[in-house]
Amino acid sequence: MADGREIIYFDETDDAVRELSDKRDLPPAHTNSQIRYDPLLDEWVAIASHRQSRTFLPPTSQCPLCPSTPDRLTEIPSSSYDVVVFENRFPSFTSSAADEPVPGDDGTLVTRRPGAGRCEVVCFTSDHNSSFAELTPARARTVVDVWADRTAALSALPFVEQVFCFENRGEEIGVTLAHPHGQIYAYPFVTPRTRRMLDSARRHRERTGENLFARVLADERAGERVVASNDNWTAFVPAFARWPFEVHLYPHRQVAGIPELSGAERDDFAAIYLDVLQRFDALFDAKMPYIAAWHQAPARVDRDLAYLHLQLFSIRREAGKLKYLAGSESGMGVFINDIPPERSAALLREATTR
Repeated sequence: MADGREIIYFDETDDAVRELSDKRDLPPAHTNSQIRYDPLLDEWVAIASHRQSRTFLPPTSQCPLCPSTPDRLTEIPSSSYDVVVFENRFPSFTSSAADEPVPGDDGTLVTRRPGAGRCEVVCFTSDHNSSFAELTPARARTVVDVWADRTAALSALPFVEQVFCFENRGEEIGVTLAHPHGQIYAYPFVTPRTRRMLDSARRHRERTGENLFARVLADERAGERVVASNDNWTAFVPAFARWPFEVHLYPHRQVAGIPELSGAERDDFAAIYLDVLQRFDALFDAKMPYIAAWHQAPARVDRDLAYLHLQLFSIRREAGKLKYLAGSESGMGVFINDIPPERSAALLREATTR
């Protein structure tokens, strides 16, 4: 790209012609990301002040994720695309930080490090008015292949410890660009949520000899909270759901990450995921705001304990009503769910899809 960032086209045909020259006049990309250690919670916090100036809810005519036209140049130089990935212009982590000197010890417990990593944007379609739920199964499968490709490539970077593929949808969630897209974060540490889950899995294996995630899946497949299933995947509302509408999608075979999924497993994921997303939208006859978060193994540790799965959840609890994180959730991390998971699963099963 004009400022030195990388862009990658993932085309579904061999004869696609893409404009590869970014004709914009952009200054070199500059970031000042840093991570700081919180000794109270044993967690890293990213400080990225340059993100304050990122694009915020532009009109459709000014969308930076639409294809370029002769009259308006965007983040994607080509006049069309299938799926495209590029480095975020306002990243929380950046590969250039890997070459920065480590700050000296200032005598406090708050260790500081450069924010080494990488943040990428994944555009699912060139159609600004579409959504993931409206993709064809073939396009959804292409996106799965993109996640697999980028997970493998980013995991190979020496300063990356975990790769997180995700999508935020809806202004209610905090999305600042309406164009259908997701993101990929390559972290320089294993995230707190993953560490906690793997610690639980380790203790469960030591106690029982079985994989914790596999046991959760087996219990749910035999219960009343299954929303949909096929040969290779099951989608269910977990008994311990924190959010009003929360669905976990598990492959029936334990794999550590997206790259390990077989062709059939990728096909079946695309089918069941589209089904669940369409149920979300049908529930209140409106596009459901949601976060879709892939949980996969760290790049270098505990891969035998991990079990790839996707967690999908919405903050909408009823038509026109949102669940806000109040004092208990935000202050203490104790969630209070107003909808029993069994009821949530029944509503999603009853939702009419196209």
